[in-house]
Amino acid sequence: MAPLSYIAIEGVIGAGKTTLAIALSKRLKMRLILEEVETNPFLEDFYRDPKHYSFQVQMFFLVSRFQQLQDVVYRDLFSNGTVCDYMFEKNGIFARLNLDDREYALYQKIAPHLGENLVKPDLVIYLVADDEVLMERIRRRGRHFERNIDKPYISALNKEYENFFAHYNDSPLLIVDSNNFNFINNSRHFDILIDSISEPFTSRRYLLP
Repeated sequence: MAPLSYIAIEGVIGAGKTTLAIALSKRLKMRLILEEVETNPFLEDFYRDPKHYSFQVQMFFLVSRFQQLQDVVYRDLFSNGTVCDYMFEKNGIFARLNLDDREYALYQKIAPHLGENLVKPDLVIYLVADDEVLMERIRRRGRHFERNIDKPYISALNKEYENFFAHYNDSPLLIVDSNNFNFINNSRHFDILIDSISEPFTSRRYLLP
């Protein structure tokens, strides 16, 4: 196994980030950081009324993610590393989609200063999925605060993610077709993923069915 000390997993809502992070944490015996989604007091209001709650929900996530990630480098000195079900840069993806011009300008005065000293992941795993697949997974898991998510929003978010990762080069990037990979119920699929991250690479790699 390559000496990965910090793995971040990304993808649109419903892509399977948390499920994969938990599985990798167990297999690789790494510390697990999960995004504090359900503690965001503005999230349900945002999905019901995005216009009025975008900035509040965005700023809560910005501060929460910063607080979780700022000590990764110190704790990893005494552990086998960290796997996280998000990367700090996702704040900007959502901000560009959800904030109006004035809100985004204010956001841009704050976010870069928080992120500039955070450690970059040794590997980013980007889980790609079609809009229909994401909507079905969101429906199936049945989170009450996600009941107002609609397909146009997921489609727009998918495009933002595609644009971001088309130009991303801060860390090695593994792009995974999660439409067809089942990491939890198919052990062979999970082993394929483990093999793929076991071989060091410096740019980007695709994991297709």
